[in-house]
Amino acid sequence: MASQRNSYDYTYLLQRCKGTKTIKSIHAQIIIGGFEENPFLGAKLVGKYAQCYESNIEDARKVFDCLPDRDVFVWNTIIQGYANLGPFMEALNIYEYMRCSGVAANRYTFPFVLKACGAMKDGKKGQAIHGHVVKHGLDLDLFVGNALVAFYAKCNEIGASRRVFDMISEKDIVTWNSMISGYAINGCADDALVLFHNMLQVQGDTVYAPDSATLVAILPACAQAAAIQEGLWIHSYVIKSGIELDAALGSGLIAMYANCGLLNSARDVFDRIDDKNIVVWNAIIRCYGMHGHADEALKMFSGLIDSGLHPDGVIFLCLLSAFSHAGMVAEGMELFEKMGDYGVEKSSEHYASVVDILGRAGFLHEAVEFVKNMPVQPGKDVYGALLGACRIHNNIELAEEIAEKLFVLDPDNAGRYIILVKMYEDAGKWENAARLRKALKEKNIRKPLGCSAIELGCVLHTFGVEDKSHPFKDQIFDTLERLDNIMEEEAGLFDRFPLVETI
Repeated sequence: MASQRNSYDYTYLLQRCKGTKTIKSIHAQIIIGGFEENPFLGAKLVGKYAQCYESNIEDARKVFDCLPDRDVFVWNTIIQGYANLGPFMEALNIYEYMRCSGVAANRYTFPFVLKACGAMKDGKKGQAIHGHVVKHGLDLDLFVGNALVAFYAKCNEIGASRRVFDMISEKDIVTWNSMISGYAINGCADDALVLFHNMLQVQGDTVYAPDSATLVAILPACAQAAAIQEGLWIHSYVIKSGIELDAALGSGLIAMYANCGLLNSARDVFDRIDDKNIVVWNAIIRCYGMHGHADEALKMFSGLIDSGLHPDGVIFLCLLSAFSHAGMVAEGMELFEKMGDYGVEKSSEHYASVVDILGRAGFLHEAVEFVKNMPVQPGKDVYGALLGACRIHNNIELAEEIAEKLFVLDPDNAGRYIILVKMYEDAGKWENAARLRKALKEKNIRKPLGCSAIELGCVLHTFGVEDKSHPFKDQIFDTLERLDNIMEEEAGLFDRFPLVETI
């Protein structure tokens, strides 16, 4: 029966098959039927193997290598497979091989190649690909432009990402989502929220309705900025629009409510998610842990185990952090020892969490011994936790010893110097404090400036120390001066008419 089939029959079968075993069975029939060099079937096979995550991408590569004639569709398919599954460098190698073969790239080639560059965070290679895009006259293409926005954001070049975004004249929802997500993953929460508000306004003749991807992209920014107004609007929009509350959207809402201190709302979202994956459980455990509800976080961990899921390293970090802030030393140490039972490898962050647990509780000697007996070389996270414990319990001698190690391991972190400076100042050791401050100045190491923020009319206003960048600075400083005068007058009244204590 198989010998009577033609290429269209095999195409039909490939479109409907699922799983590696079925693909391999049809592949065998294609070879027996003499269609292994058919370019159309070859492209379908490459695509099927590349889409099957349980399969090795090398299955797709073997089919690709056996094809005598490869059109741009086949090249794009194998590049896409490597861009999705890795190794990502192979996507670039195939692209170069394609160029040498004389096959011209098209608007579908470059997004796959740029995705691989973004996954590797290889800005230089991506910029070279951007040059190829311009040479092919595709720099104004929407599909390619969206890929460039995402690529630059993944490489932490958010300025370049925004420039590409602004150059795209006819944006679609993917363009907005890519830029919003780019701001969020680069810690630019305010910019992400401003752009989200802009998207909701009429753009020319177009009104963009947020989709699930938009909401997943903006929720981390809401969590970072504790923007409860936007967060509540998003949750209401999800309900009114009938958008499915899946794991990605649900975990984002949980994190947002957690950062805004609304634990009951976070738990309500958690209970409404039908398909809870490890990310959802992680979000709710972190929610309880960050607010000191270690017992509740432990109950959720038990629920995770009962659900049949396997905890990952992030889950244990959240729990260890919760135990540290709750002072639950015995429970924290017991959990740390059990990590191997769940097949989770202990990382430097986990060791640092244990040091934090011991140090916060005042067991500095035990923390030092723990660090000495670590099976891996202690890093900046471990010593940073120990230095923080020294600050809490005012152990200057140990702090000096730990700080010297951190000045080598983490030389550009001003926070390490500042902790020791404040300890010296608290102890009245002004010369030592001045010496460290001078070292900070000579090495040009600066601590990131903090700022205050207030939201008025859906616009977030930020203010830093001696900050004169706000457009209404004159009115602001004038108001502050008038308030200062009023307080001085009020203070004078109290001086002239002191309150008489009445019995």
